[in-house]
Amino acid sequence: MQQEEPSRFGFESTAAEVAAGVDLHGKVAVVTGASGGLGAETARVLASRGAQVVLAARDVAKAEGVATAIRAGIAGAKVEVGAVELGSLPSIRSFAAATLARHPAIHLLINNAGVMACPLARTEQGFESQFGTNHLGHFLLTGLLLPALRAAATSRVVCVSSSGHRFGPVNLDDPNYERRPYDKWESYGQAKTANIWHAIELDRREQAHGVRAFAIHPGMIVTELGRHLTDDDRKALLARVTEAAKSAGATATPSASRWKSAEQGAATQVWAATAPELAGRGGLYCEDCHIAGPSPNLAAPSGYAPWALDADAATKLWTLSEKLVGASFA
Repeated sequence: MQQEEPSRFGFESTAAEVAAGVDLHGKVAVVTGASGGLGAETARVLASRGAQVVLAARDVAKAEGVATAIRAGIAGAKVEVGAVELGSLPSIRSFAAATLARHPAIHLLINNAGVMACPLARTEQGFESQFGTNHLGHFLLTGLLLPALRAAATSRVVCVSSSGHRFGPVNLDDPNYERRPYDKWESYGQAKTANIWHAIELDRREQAHGVRAFAIHPGMIVTELGRHLTDDDRKALLARVTEAAKSAGATATPSASRWKSAEQGAATQVWAATAPELAGRGGLYCEDCHIAGPSPNLAAPSGYAPWALDADAATKLWTLSEKLVGASFA
């Protein structure tokens, strides 16, 4: 895919700015990880544009607090909370069944929740936690909600990936680190690559049904996603980005401004979900509220890695994911 011209929005844009003028009345949106951070801001902005928003979260009490705040700040806001643990396949099935019963048509699904660079752990079904939560949990949820996404006539799925996908592709032979040493950043990279592959294969399969899918990099934001990171991890990550910009010949941005606020971090996923200019498109990787192109090299500060849009690998991951979660989505 060739580099495209940036949209009128960019790094500094907020979710509210990119959604301004968009009418979502009569639309239903599901946002995972909506108990705080980018998920909460995404839910707030979508509700402000008239959408009925389902806040899907593991911590129901926190999500209820977010819902209360949204209702207090937005007159007539329609928000509800649903409990889901993305590391538990039964929990995902229960949430999906309840959501389908209430909402036969879903127009927007924002797969926002995730974990980042955590110590080796396993989900309820034994999957490595980053791959299991970030990818497999969302894969099953999306598949189960497909009837409602199709029923909406036109719908969008946004898979929140990361520039961290450049830490590596998915190891299709051992995605759960059963036969190789665990590395938290390599694991994060494959989970975020999996998010991209999920989006492009979903888009390929479902566009004939009016379902389009996007993968996005939100930027670097201090949220609960980084709860497992030490101060040294954060400093090293920021140094990596700064050095990458320099080595790629880009103008170095002062360190303090490399981090986005939650309002800015939620912008790209809201843009991918609502931008009129993306109508009829999909299977794309977006960053800073525009469609990204290939990265000139892995040290560059932006763009996607050579393996990111590997359609054959995406198809293989889909087949593997169906096997792992015990479900088939034709």
